Amino acid sequence: MPQIQQLPPHVADLIAAGEVVERPASVVKELVENALDAGASAVVAELRRGGMGLIRVTDNGCGIAPDQLPTAFLRHATSKLRGPEDLGKIGTLGFRGEALAAISAVSRVEIRTRRREDQTGAALRLEGGVPGGVEETGAPEGTTILVRDLFYNTPARLKFMKKDSAETAAAGGLMQHLALSHPDVSFKFIKDGAEALHTPGDGRLDSAVYAALGRDFARSLLPVKGGGDGVTVSGFITQPLQGRGSRGMQVFFVNGRFIKSQLLTAALEEGYRNQIMKGRFPGCVLAVTLPVTAVDVNVHPAKTQVKFAQEQAVFNAVYHTVLDCLAERGGPVPAAPAEPEKTVNPRGDFFQSMDAKTYREQGAKPSAPAPRPAAPLPAWNTERGGLKLSDSAPPLPRREERPAPRSRTPFPPLRGDAPDSVLKRDAPEVPAAAPPPAAESKLLAKPALPKEPVLPEPRPFVPAIPQAEVPGQETLESAGEAPWRVAGELLRTYIVCESGDGCVWLIDKHAAHERVNFDRLKAALEPPMRQALLTPAAVELGREDGALLLEHLPLLEEFGFSCEDFGGGAVLVREVPADLDPGDVTATLEEIAGKLRSGRSPAERRENLLHTMACKAAIKGGWKSGPEELRALVDKVQSGEVRYCPHGRPVAVRLTKYEIEKMFKRA
Repeated sequence: MPQIQQLPPHVADLIAAGEVVERPASVVKELVENALDAGASAVVAELRRGGMGLIRVTDNGCGIAPDQLPTAFLRHATSKLRGPEDLGKIGTLGFRGEALAAISAVSRVEIRTRRREDQTGAALRLEGGVPGGVEETGAPEGTTILVRDLFYNTPARLKFMKKDSAETAAAGGLMQHLALSHPDVSFKFIKDGAEALHTPGDGRLDSAVYAALGRDFARSLLPVKGGGDGVTVSGFITQPLQGRGSRGMQVFFVNGRFIKSQLLTAALEEGYRNQIMKGRFPGCVLAVTLPVTAVDVNVHPAKTQVKFAQEQAVFNAVYHTVLDCLAERGGPVPAAPAEPEKTVNPRGDFFQSMDAKTYREQGAKPSAPAPRPAAPLPAWNTERGGLKLSDSAPPLPRREERPAPRSRTPFPPLRGDAPDSVLKRDAPEVPAAAPPPAAESKLLAKPALPKEPVLPEPRPFVPAIPQAEVPGQETLESAGEAPWRVAGELLRTYIVCESGDGCVWLIDKHAAHERVNFDRLKAALEPPMRQALLTPAAVELGREDGALLLEHLPLLEEFGFSCEDFGGGAVLVREVPADLDPGDVTATLEEIAGKLRSGRSPAERRENLLHTMACKAAIKGGWKSGPEELRALVDKVQSGEVRYCPHGRPVAVRLTKYEIEKMFKRA
């Protein structure tokens, strides 16, 4: 039997550090929370190389006494707890006394601090948790901590670190949450020498939301305030029409502490029931305040999860606050955004302008040419007893001022056999002489209308370049005769098909086309065709989701996306797959970010992306589809090639003749 022995202090410190310090963002969290507990009104966090090179946190708090600096880096050394009774009423962000000890155990730390009543400051250096001597130094009021070479002595943890951009984005998202939970503190986040976040610290939550989450998100918010049973809820929620593609913009605070809670998420989304589109999620910045004795924050090492003494009271407070706000804002349905002005086609014959959605709804049929405006008709002049022209028509010249008609040179004959109507249309007849005075009144009394032009017979179009099959793109074409018949379409969503054995099939065209796209993308050896956007789209996804997409740029390139970093959590999209509607770019990238976050392996992540791409590029329910397109989908379903959509839903439902006759009481 192996011997039981006590671990050395150094190994115990490394194990404890693994529970508290998971990545550079964990270091930033612990140090910034200590600065807030010290009463700081301004906090600056700086990262280099994703925090693996340097993490610097500076505050203007109360500082640390020089003789207490070595004690501050001991395990379970804290100034926030005195006895066991204090564990039931924790009101500070930090309380365990493990942060500084865990950080110093896996890095090289330097601290400089000065209290307000001291004339000079004090400095201390530690390496691997081993402190040096306290030195006197000049320092501003507050504390500055520098962390270098994180995980230099723990290679097992070092190899699990992500790219610098991903680690920086995680720290930036953390700073966003801290800035939102403390709008009265000015936060500044600097990454590799560039300022990425700066909040005013004026005490207004809307100012912090604007600075941390962006203008577009701030403009979509509604203020809320309510509560009950000792629970107070305040903050902002998004309008129902501004739903997000993921829950990444749901931010909750409990007594000033950022937490992740399924209870609060369920209460929020329950308030939006039947008021938000399916598959969309509300965003929020909600602060929940309740007595410190009614919440236990000592249930997770990272202190991101809490336990409520009265969960039902907290759920009801959040739910009714959200529901009341949406009910007050309900009223009339908000007006739809004005459609952009369409390009006017003065000729009305060709070069029509329409968007992709209108083109699909009209079934790719050219619209009829617009009628030409008729010339203004003359009006009766009572004073002169004759006709007068309208004000908009130019005055007719006198007979002696009119120029003599001149003959036109006839057009050269067309090559080949051209119909006479074409020559007559292109070369109008020339009048022989000017009309006599007697005919002038007849001309004014009854103006001649232009004759309808006689158009030639349309000639078959022969492309100058033969149409070649493009790799990576597939056109749905129906096969020849088959033992089934397409009877029609219901609700522009379900195809009605009659098979040879007397059965009726209802086929979901979106699910069937989604499976076709999924199989094609999965078997494709070449990347899909792309379409370049005339105006690159700036998609705001939040810092964590934006960094996640930038981390997987090669995978996005494989599926036809061309993206680059736009700063502030935004991604600039220049190219998208040819099958994707440009209007779905934001929703698609939001869904892709969620799939990348949930995927456990590269193969699983690629599979999830295939699901998203196939769904977004498929025919939507309500779109108008042509007969050939419906026939092609029916052929793939009836032949057994397509049975289920990529999500596992059936694509067809079978009704036998007996079942139908039984419905009508014929069997």
